[in-house]
Amino acid sequence: MPEIKLENITKRWGKFFGVDNVSLDIPDNSFITLLGPSGCGKTTILRMIAGLETPTEGRITIGDKVVFDSNAGINVPANKRKVGFLFQNYALWPNMTVYENISFGLKNIDEELPQVDVKAKQASDMIRALKTGVRIKEVVEECRDKNGKLDEGKALIKLIDTYTMSIYTAKELMGLGVHTSSNPEDAAANFVIKYEGELETIKKNLAADGKSLNEKFEILKDGKVLVSKRKLTKEEIDSRVRACSRIVKIGMFMDRYPAELSGGQQQRVAIARTLAPEPQVLFMDEPLSNLDAKLRLEMRYELQRLHVETGSTFVYVTHDQMEAMTLATKICLVNNGVLQQYAPPLTVYNRPSNLFVADFVGNPSMNFVDAKGIQEADGNLSLTILGDIKAKFVPEYSLDMNAWRHVRDQSLAEKAEAEKQRLSKKGAVEKSNKDEVFRYHVQKVEEVDESLLEDPIITDEDFVLGIRPEAIDIDENGGIDTDIYGAMPTGMESTLKLRVGDFLLTSVIFGGVIYQIGQKEKININGNDILLFDRKSGRLICAGHLEI
Repeated sequence: MPEIKLENITKRWGKFFGVDNVSLDIPDNSFITLLGPSGCGKTTILRMIAGLETPTEGRITIGDKVVFDSNAGINVPANKRKVGFLFQNYALWPNMTVYENISFGLKNIDEELPQVDVKAKQASDMIRALKTGVRIKEVVEECRDKNGKLDEGKALIKLIDTYTMSIYTAKELMGLGVHTSSNPEDAAANFVIKYEGELETIKKNLAADGKSLNEKFEILKDGKVLVSKRKLTKEEIDSRVRACSRIVKIGMFMDRYPAELSGGQQQRVAIARTLAPEPQVLFMDEPLSNLDAKLRLEMRYELQRLHVETGSTFVYVTHDQMEAMTLATKICLVNNGVLQQYAPPLTVYNRPSNLFVADFVGNPSMNFVDAKGIQEADGNLSLTILGDIKAKFVPEYSLDMNAWRHVRDQSLAEKAEAEKQRLSKKGAVEKSNKDEVFRYHVQKVEEVDESLLEDPIITDEDFVLGIRPEAIDIDENGGIDTDIYGAMPTGMESTLKLRVGDFLLTSVIFGGVIYQIGQKEKININGNDILLFDRKSGRLICAGHLEI
């Protein structure tokens, strides 16, 4: 499967930038989730890769082929990019059976394809199945009902799945009557001789023309696969439909209509239809959003298995962080059209690049605590948090705040200069949906409308601590006094709201302990994943641990 490369992709409508200068490298056989709030640009990115949307600027490469380049005037249409697209709405034809829905796109393929000897493939499939006559009889006998009547339709599906063959070959196999013979092994052996003779004759005829067959039964000449512009044969179409239905486990529903299927079964049909044309890349735009919570969980496992079995590259759009965390090999987090972070799920969770990422990923959300302080000579930071509590932040590695601020200021200056240079070019427009430092929320007992307050003056002594709920533990020897302000037990764990002065903290306590509202406790903030953010830029400075 190919690598996908996006270089400086921008999509704007007038002065509104839906996607702003995004660059991405999507490795082959990866599962990438595009994550972000509604309207952030993730679906637009997906549609631009697929060719359903035209970028304003930039360059897109799929494998070794450039499919879009604004400077070179290249824009390969969607139907030539060999990508599969699975929409939020499954868009199944209600008047077609499951089989017809999956095969519909295959019937319209008319392009340069390898020449295949269908007769040779069918003969080979028959030989492979007939090697064990007893097994054929066992497979067919399993399809009798309690009255001993054979369900031929079920028997054909079992033969197709057992021997990985088409319906046409399965019907021919059934027609031989091996399953009715008193000595199936001898009956099968006689038919093997027949089909081996047919296969040998095909190979001799090809050899007379200087041709041969490879393991896929593609016709070779001078060591090269012969190619011609053609449609798929009925055998090829059926083989692909059956293979895809086997992967998503819907082989028994081929004759049903979409209205006769559950939501999960319809979803599987939509996936099979997308896989059937053998796309280079599979794009999915919130495909599980119409399913109930239990079915969504089941389908996540199915998608994981599907990714491994097909070896395809998956690019998946979702606003559900749980889907992104559980499915992805890498998460691409977008906000306001700007790429915020592109990293493995646990990196995004444990080391978010900025305040927006920290707030968006995690359920319950991260606790944000304003902190004021300075760096001491030993490299630790002396901070005042939660009103008047004194704390020491110990970085996970040697940290020089002055050097860090210098790099930050230089980066901001370079970004401003690059934007100035961009705007100086002919035809450039200023971004109306301007990027701003994320306005994080500090939980308080008495909430006020922050829009009515004046913006505070922020200095280099202002920081923000990010504390995951699981880092806050109830501890009788803890250094912070608290009252239980709210408690939600779920059996495996309890989510608590803890009051510390005028502030509230969210904590997750594992175990079946029941807490009462108003109960007085002591807490500790544990672990080495406490995050220190720069309040001025919103960027992550480093992780470390906190000493109260």
